Amino acid sequence: MKSLIYKELTHFFGSLTGVVVIGVYLLLNGLVLWILPGNFNLLDSGWANLDGLFVVSPWIFLFLIPAITMRMFSEEKRNGTLELLCTLPLKDWEIVGAKFAAAVVLVVLSILPTLLYFYSIHALGAPVGSIDHGGTWGSYLGLVFLGAAYAAIGIFASSLTDNPIVGFLLAALLSGLVYAGFDALGGLAGNTQAGLLLPEFGLSQHYTSVSRGVLDSRDLLYFLCLPALFLGGAGLQLKSRSW
Repeated sequence: MKSLIYKELTHFFGSLTGVVVIGVYLLLNGLVLWILPGNFNLLDSGWANLDGLFVVSPWIFLFLIPAITMRMFSEEKRNGTLELLCTLPLKDWEIVGAKFAAAVVLVVLSILPTLLYFYSIHALGAPVGSIDHGGTWGSYLGLVFLGAAYAAIGIFASSLTDNPIVGFLLAALLSGLVYAGFDALGGLAGNTQAGLLLPEFGLSQHYTSVSRGVLDSRDLLYFLCLPALFLGGAGLQLKSRSW
Protein backbone atom coordinates (compact mmCIF):
# COMPACT_ATOMS: atom_id res chain seq x y z
CA MET A 1 0.00 0.00 0.00
CA LYS A 2 2.88 2.36 0.81
CA SER A 3 4.45 1.67 -2.58
CA LEU A 4 1.17 2.59 -4.29
CA ILE A 5 1.00 5.87 -2.36
CA TYR A 6 4.60 6.59 -3.33
CA LYS A 7 3.80 5.75 -6.98
CA GLU A 8 0.91 8.23 -7.02
CA LEU A 9 3.02 10.99 -5.46
CA THR A 10 5.97 10.48 -7.79
CA HIS A 11 3.63 10.34 -10.80
CA PHE A 12 2.02 13.62 -9.76
CA PHE A 13 5.26 15.50 -9.12
CA GLY A 14 6.97 13.85 -12.08
CA SER A 15 4.67 15.71 -14.44
CA LEU A 16 4.17 19.39 -15.08
CA THR A 17 0.64 19.09 -13.68
CA GLY A 18 1.88 18.80 -10.11
CA VAL A 19 3.86 22.03 -10.18
CA VAL A 20 1.15 23.90 -12.08
CA VAL A 21 -1.71 22.84 -9.79
CA ILE A 22 0.02 23.79 -6.54
CA GLY A 23 1.52 26.92 -8.11
CA VAL A 24 -1.88 28.12 -9.32
CA TYR A 25 -3.41 27.58 -5.88
CA LEU A 26 -0.70 29.63 -4.16
CA LEU A 27 -0.73 32.30 -6.87
CA LEU A 28 -4.50 32.83 -6.68
CA ASN A 29 -4.48 33.02 -2.89
CA GLY A 30 -1.51 35.38 -2.94
CA LEU A 31 -3.24 37.69 -5.41
CA VAL A 32 -6.48 37.77 -3.40
CA LEU A 33 -4.80 38.27 -0.02
CA TRP A 34 -1.97 40.65 -0.89
CA ILE A 35 -2.38 42.24 -4.33
CA LEU A 36 -5.97 42.63 -5.53
CA PRO A 37 -8.00 45.34 -3.79
CA GLY A 38 -11.08 44.19 -1.91
CA ASN A 39 -12.43 42.98 1.40
CA PHE A 40 -9.96 40.10 1.56
CA ASN A 41 -6.82 42.16 0.97
CA LEU A 42 -4.84 41.88 4.21
CA LEU A 43 -2.99 45.17 3.83
CA ASP A 44 -6.14 47.15 3.05
CA SER A 45 -8.44 45.60 5.65
CA GLY A 46 -6.22 46.37 8.64
CA TRP A 47 -7.42 43.23 10.46
CA ALA A 48 -5.03 40.53 11.69
CA ASN A 49 -6.86 37.49 10.32
CA LEU A 50 -6.77 35.08 7.40
CA ASP A 51 -10.51 34.95 6.75
CA GLY A 52 -9.98 35.63 3.05
CA LEU A 53 -7.82 32.52 2.67
CA PHE A 54 -10.47 30.29 4.22
CA VAL A 55 -13.31 31.84 2.23
CA VAL A 56 -11.56 31.68 -1.15
CA SER A 57 -9.78 28.31 -0.79
CA PRO A 58 -12.91 26.09 -0.90
CA TRP A 59 -13.78 27.57 -4.31
CA ILE A 60 -10.23 27.18 -5.61
CA PHE A 61 -10.25 23.60 -4.31
CA LEU A 62 -13.26 22.91 -6.54
CA PHE A 63 -10.82 22.97 -9.47
CA LEU A 64 -7.52 22.15 -7.77
CA ILE A 65 -8.48 18.82 -6.22
CA PRO A 66 -10.31 17.42 -9.28
CA ALA A 67 -7.10 18.20 -11.20
CA ILE A 68 -5.22 16.08 -8.65
CA THR A 69 -7.62 13.12 -8.69
CA MET A 70 -8.84 13.07 -12.29
CA ARG A 71 -6.13 10.64 -13.47
CA MET A 72 -6.04 8.30 -10.49
CA PHE A 73 -8.41 5.69 -11.90
CA SER A 74 -9.35 7.01 -15.34
CA GLU A 75 -5.78 6.89 -16.61
CA GLU A 76 -5.33 3.38 -15.20
CA LYS A 77 -8.41 2.34 -17.20
CA ARG A 78 -7.31 4.09 -20.37
CA ASN A 79 -3.80 2.62 -20.27
CA GLY A 80 -5.04 -0.86 -19.37
CA THR A 81 -3.06 -0.95 -16.12
CA LEU A 82 -6.09 -1.21 -13.84
CA GLU A 83 -6.33 -4.96 -14.45
CA LEU A 84 -2.66 -5.28 -13.54
CA LEU A 85 -3.28 -3.21 -10.41
CA CYS A 86 -6.10 -5.54 -9.39
CA THR A 87 -3.77 -8.56 -9.62
CA LEU A 88 -1.50 -7.15 -6.91
CA PRO A 89 -1.78 -8.68 -3.42
CA LEU A 90 -3.93 -5.75 -2.31
CA LYS A 91 -7.59 -5.61 -1.43
CA ASP A 92 -9.87 -3.23 -3.27
CA TRP A 93 -10.21 -0.97 -0.24
CA GLU A 94 -6.42 -0.80 0.06
CA ILE A 95 -6.08 0.38 -3.55
CA VAL A 96 -8.76 3.03 -3.09
CA GLY A 97 -7.34 3.99 0.32
CA ALA A 98 -3.83 4.38 -1.09
CA LYS A 99 -5.02 6.72 -3.82
CA PHE A 100 -7.08 8.68 -1.29
CA ALA A 101 -4.11 8.96 1.09
CA ALA A 102 -1.90 10.23 -1.75
CA ALA A 103 -4.52 12.83 -2.70
CA VAL A 104 -4.80 14.04 0.92
CA VAL A 105 -1.00 14.32 1.17
CA LEU A 106 -1.02 16.47 -1.97
CA VAL A 107 -3.77 18.67 -0.51
CA VAL A 108 -1.77 19.16 2.70
CA LEU A 109 1.37 19.97 0.70
CA SER A 110 -0.63 22.60 -1.18
CA ILE A 111 -1.84 24.18 2.07
CA LEU A 112 1.48 24.13 3.94
CA PRO A 113 3.11 27.09 2.11
CA THR A 114 0.19 29.31 3.21
CA LEU A 115 1.56 29.07 6.76
CA LEU A 116 3.88 31.83 5.59
CA TYR A 117 0.81 34.08 5.46
CA PHE A 118 -0.01 33.12 9.05
CA TYR A 119 3.52 33.96 10.16
CA SER A 120 3.39 37.29 8.31
CA ILE A 121 0.11 38.32 9.94
CA HIS A 122 1.41 37.13 13.32
CA ALA A 123 4.50 39.32 12.93
CA LEU A 124 2.73 42.35 11.42
CA GLY A 125 -0.06 42.47 13.98
CA ALA A 126 -0.21 45.28 16.51
CA PRO A 127 0.61 44.02 19.05
CA VAL A 128 2.66 41.15 17.62
CA GLY A 129 0.73 37.88 17.78
CA SER A 130 -2.71 39.48 17.93
CA ILE A 131 -4.11 37.02 15.35
CA ASP A 132 -6.74 34.59 16.68
CA HIS A 133 -4.67 31.41 16.93
CA GLY A 134 -7.54 29.09 17.88
CA GLY A 135 -9.79 30.23 15.06
CA THR A 136 -6.94 30.13 12.54
CA TRP A 137 -5.84 26.60 13.41
CA GLY A 138 -9.48 25.49 13.42
CA SER A 139 -9.87 26.96 9.94
CA TYR A 140 -6.76 25.13 8.73
CA LEU A 141 -8.14 21.89 10.14
CA GLY A 142 -11.46 22.56 8.42
CA LEU A 143 -9.62 23.19 5.16
CA VAL A 144 -7.85 19.83 5.43
CA PHE A 145 -11.17 18.09 6.16
CA LEU A 146 -12.75 19.86 3.20
CA GLY A 147 -9.85 18.89 0.94
CA ALA A 148 -10.17 15.25 2.04
CA ALA A 149 -13.89 15.29 1.21
CA TYR A 150 -13.21 16.78 -2.22
CA ALA A 151 -10.48 14.18 -2.78
CA ALA A 152 -12.89 11.32 -2.03
CA ILE A 153 -15.44 12.79 -4.44
CA GLY A 154 -12.73 13.20 -7.08
CA ILE A 155 -11.58 9.59 -6.72
CA PHE A 156 -15.17 8.38 -7.07
CA ALA A 157 -15.63 10.49 -10.20
CA SER A 158 -12.36 9.19 -11.65
CA SER A 159 -13.50 5.59 -11.06
CA LEU A 160 -16.57 6.16 -13.24
CA THR A 161 -14.76 6.99 -16.49
CA ASP A 162 -11.64 6.34 -18.52
CA ASN A 163 -11.42 9.97 -19.63
CA PRO A 164 -9.52 12.25 -17.20
CA ILE A 165 -11.25 15.39 -18.50
CA VAL A 166 -14.67 13.87 -17.87
CA GLY A 167 -13.44 12.81 -14.42
CA PHE A 168 -12.31 16.38 -13.73
CA LEU A 169 -15.61 17.93 -14.79
CA LEU A 170 -17.69 15.37 -12.92
CA ALA A 171 -15.62 15.80 -9.75
CA ALA A 172 -15.87 19.60 -9.91
CA LEU A 173 -19.64 19.40 -10.45
CA LEU A 174 -20.24 16.91 -7.63
CA SER A 175 -17.98 18.82 -5.23
CA GLY A 176 -19.75 22.09 -6.01
CA LEU A 177 -23.14 20.50 -5.45
CA VAL A 178 -22.14 18.95 -2.14
CA TYR A 179 -20.46 22.17 -0.97
CA ALA A 180 -23.07 24.76 -1.96
CA GLY A 181 -26.02 22.86 -3.42
CA PHE A 182 -27.71 21.99 -0.14
CA ASP A 183 -27.42 25.58 1.05
CA ALA A 184 -29.09 26.74 -2.14
CA LEU A 185 -31.90 24.20 -1.72
CA GLY A 186 -32.33 25.25 1.89
CA GLY A 187 -32.61 28.88 0.80
CA LEU A 188 -35.30 27.96 -1.72
CA ALA A 189 -37.21 26.05 0.95
CA GLY A 190 -37.30 29.19 3.09
CA ASN A 191 -37.93 29.22 6.83
CA THR A 192 -39.35 25.70 6.94
CA GLN A 193 -38.15 22.47 8.53
CA ALA A 194 -36.66 21.38 5.21
CA GLY A 195 -34.98 24.78 4.83
CA LEU A 196 -33.29 24.32 8.19
CA LEU A 197 -32.42 20.65 7.67
CA LEU A 198 -31.03 20.64 4.11
CA PRO A 199 -27.91 22.77 4.80
CA GLU A 200 -26.86 20.17 7.40
CA PHE A 201 -26.14 17.77 4.52
CA GLY A 202 -23.81 20.24 2.80
CA LEU A 203 -20.07 20.65 3.23
CA SER A 204 -20.28 24.40 3.67
CA GLN A 205 -22.23 24.23 6.92
CA HIS A 206 -19.80 21.85 8.61
CA TYR A 207 -16.70 23.53 7.19
CA THR A 208 -17.86 26.87 8.59
CA SER A 209 -18.56 25.24 11.95
CA VAL A 210 -15.07 23.73 12.23
CA SER A 211 -13.52 27.01 11.05
CA ARG A 212 -14.79 28.71 14.21
CA GLY A 213 -12.22 26.71 16.15
CA VAL A 214 -14.78 24.48 17.89
CA LEU A 215 -14.70 20.74 17.16
CA ASP A 216 -18.25 19.41 17.29
CA SER A 217 -18.80 15.65 17.21
CA ARG A 218 -21.45 16.11 14.49
CA ASP A 219 -18.95 17.86 12.23
CA LEU A 220 -16.30 15.21 12.81
CA LEU A 221 -18.81 12.45 12.10
CA TYR A 222 -19.84 14.20 8.89
CA PHE A 223 -16.25 14.54 7.68
CA LEU A 224 -15.71 10.85 8.38
CA CYS A 225 -18.91 9.60 6.75
CA LEU A 226 -18.87 11.71 3.58
CA PRO A 227 -15.44 10.54 2.31
CA ALA A 228 -16.28 6.98 3.37
CA LEU A 229 -19.45 7.13 1.26
CA PHE A 230 -17.68 8.22 -1.93
CA LEU A 231 -14.66 5.96 -1.36
CA GLY A 232 -17.09 3.09 -0.88
CA GLY A 233 -18.64 3.97 -4.24
CA ALA A 234 -15.18 3.94 -5.84
CA GLY A 235 -14.51 0.55 -4.24
CA LEU A 236 -17.74 -0.84 -5.70
CA GLN A 237 -16.74 0.43 -9.15
CA LEU A 238 -13.36 -1.27 -8.79
CA LYS A 239 -14.96 -4.51 -7.64
CA SER A 240 -17.45 -4.52 -10.52
CA ARG A 241 -14.60 -4.07 -13.02
CA SER A 242 -12.68 -6.91 -11.39
CA TRP A 243 -15.67 -9.21 -11.86
